[in-house]
Amino acid sequence: MTELPGVVITGVSGRMGQMLAREVLASGSLKLAGGLEREGHPWVGRDLGECMGGAANGVMVSDDPLEAFAHAQAVIDFTAPVATVAFAELAAQARAVHVIGTTGLSEDDLAKIKAASRHAVVVRAGNMSLGVNLLTQVTKQVAAALDADWDIEIIEAHHHHKVDAPSGTALMLGEAAAEGRGVALDEVSDRGRDGITGARKKGDIGFHAIRGGDVVGEHEVIFAAPGERIVIKHIASDRALFARGALKAALWGQDKAPGEYDMLDVLGLK
Repeated sequence: MTELPGVVITGVSGRMGQMLAREVLASGSLKLAGGLEREGHPWVGRDLGECMGGAANGVMVSDDPLEAFAHAQAVIDFTAPVATVAFAELAAQARAVHVIGTTGLSEDDLAKIKAASRHAVVVRAGNMSLGVNLLTQVTKQVAAALDADWDIEIIEAHHHHKVDAPSGTALMLGEAAAEGRGVALDEVSDRGRDGITGARKKGDIGFHAIRGGDVVGEHEVIFAAPGERIVIKHIASDRALFARGALKAALWGQDKAPGEYDMLDVLGLK
C-alpha cells in the first residue's frame, strides 16, 4: 500500500493548529508527520496527543522546521506573516506542498512567497471553504454585470481574537469585485469611515470589520443602487470547514508542478 502523505502543522498549539491536527488524524488520507511551535514553547519536546489533552499519539512537537519539513510532503500553515514567509522558503527547500491560510500578508511577503513557489507547490487562500470560494466567483460575475452606479460594500465579522482587518476573505472578495470591474483594488479601496468624510466616491469598494465574541466568520457583499440592492452572504458556523479545505489542498497539490495556486484551482472553479 502506498504510504500516506505526511503533513506538518505549524503553530500546532493554537485553536486552528489543534483543529488541523485532529482533522489530519481522522482523515484516513493523510498522516500527521509533525507539529511545530516556536522555540521555548511549553509544548516543544512533548507528545502532541498528550498536549491536546488526549492519549499519546507518537507525534512530538518540534521547534525545528527544517528537520520537520524534511520528513513531510505537505505543510499546513495558519500562523503569522513573519513565520509564514520563513516557512515558505524552508518548505520549498523540502519540496513540500505549502498550504497557507495566514492572512495579513504584505506585498513584500507575497513576493517572497511567490519566489518560493518557483521550487514547490504553494496553495494560498484567504479562505479555504467551498462556499466562500463560490461567493468569490459570484461576486466577480455580479460586479462585471453592473456598472459603477452600483456601490459595492463588503462587511465582515469575526471573533474578538482576530488581529487583522479587513479579513483575508474580505480582501479576496474585494479583489474579485475589482477584477469584475476591470480596476485595481488598491485604487478604489475605502477602508473605514469616521467623521465628516464627504459623500461616497463613485466606484469605490468599501470595507467594514466587526469584531466580537466567538463569531467564526461572516462575509456579506452589498451591491447598492437607487431603489434596489443585491446582497450575497456566507456564514461559517464551524471552524473545521477551513481545516477540511486545507487538507483537501494538501492532497490536491501532491502531483502538481511548482507554482502558486489558490482554492479556486483546488476546487476546479477556474
